[in-house]
Amino acid sequence: MDMMDKIVSLCKRRGFIFPGSEIYGGLANSWDYGPLGAELKNNIKREWWKRFVHQRTDMVGIDSALIMNPKVWEASGHLKEFSDPLIECKKCHERYRDGEIEKTCLKCGNSEFTKAKQFNLMFKTFLGPVESEENVVYFRPETAQGMFVNFKNILDTARKHLPFGIAQIGKAFRNEITPGNFIFRTREFEQMEIEYFVKESEWEKHFDKWLEEMRVWLRDLGVKKFYENEIPDGERAHYSKRTIDIEYDFPFGREELYGLAYRADFDLKNHSEKSGEDLSYTDSKTGEKFIPHVIEPTWGVDRSVLVAMLEAYHEEDAPTAEKGEEEKRVVMKFPKWLSPVKVAVLPLSKKENLSKKAQEIYQDLLKDFVCEYDETQSIGKRYRRQDEIGTPYCITVDFESLEDNAVTVRDRDTMKQDRIKIEELKGYLNNKLTI
Repeated sequence: MDMMDKIVSLCKRRGFIFPGSEIYGGLANSWDYGPLGAELKNNIKREWWKRFVHQRTDMVGIDSALIMNPKVWEASGHLKEFSDPLIECKKCHERYRDGEIEKTCLKCGNSEFTKAKQFNLMFKTFLGPVESEENVVYFRPETAQGMFVNFKNILDTARKHLPFGIAQIGKAFRNEITPGNFIFRTREFEQMEIEYFVKESEWEKHFDKWLEEMRVWLRDLGVKKFYENEIPDGERAHYSKRTIDIEYDFPFGREELYGLAYRADFDLKNHSEKSGEDLSYTDSKTGEKFIPHVIEPTWGVDRSVLVAMLEAYHEEDAPTAEKGEEEKRVVMKFPKWLSPVKVAVLPLSKKENLSKKAQEIYQDLLKDFVCEYDETQSIGKRYRRQDEIGTPYCITVDFESLEDNAVTVRDRDTMKQDRIKIEELKGYLNNKLTI
């Protein structure tokens, strides 16, 4: 079983990610985040928001609409430029992005294809009860335009001075010709994106600063090795004057994980011209009036989840209850801040006096930590389950706990166990989880 198969299997088995609409046979490359996946995803988004919005004085956050006036997409160039070259197998009519495959259709083996034609990636729908051309609207293919069209509102209300940024986390939709590789490429996905407004003369300095911020984020996510690919002229998006793709060696090949683009004044200038609104900025010190330029760092939430799981997955030999014997354990060694569950409370048995004590500890810890309570199966099997979901600490309540008012705390990575007084437990866990 290759690594992707192992990850997909673990996600389904333990409740990270399920196939979408599964009871009806699913829907091509749609996925639902289960209880643990939702926690993992939210941990990524909360940490990102805390780091790049709450802990910075030069950033504000917004949450803009999924469906916008179609004129937005005319001004942004998406209606004209946001497309991929499409080819179709002449025998089975399977469709691919041009250049995605070598010479033969993956479905039927045929080698004859239609000429490439451009396929717009935007999802079209209708606003209101009548399906007519004047009611056509689109689901946003990126979160960026919601920030650009609100630039004037932010200037008027947040009273920020250049350089400053607008941040947003939200869903985007792209009608990909060939989605695939689990949650790597889907038609519905989530972005964490920043539009950082600067003076034109300072764009290179801020570009480099944001590149370093992205490097630090990746290291904190647990990513040990990644690559920076400078995209040449002719291959960049229509709005970009410089782009660096941050790439990762996925099991299916090296692919883009995040992106950093210098969008210049393309968006604000176009929206100003098309809307008739003045989207310029006036320097309060010099009185100079100009259209700011933009640095855009973009993080994919779903790809962050995938790469975090790939980095965390380990298979190790671990001792069993039988002396001298070992078995394979699967352990997800997430950074502690990222783990979906931080603490598991495990009574040694289902005896009422043990369960009562364990429940008291569990209910108390719930106020401060994301916890699980589990009293089914042997303690060894419960440890293995918590290892598989990445829980950093397991607390075992045993018969001695009833006498000495202490519990055993097991570390996920080392399997080392400490005996800790119950009244000292919260402080112990706080210290361990904030390292």
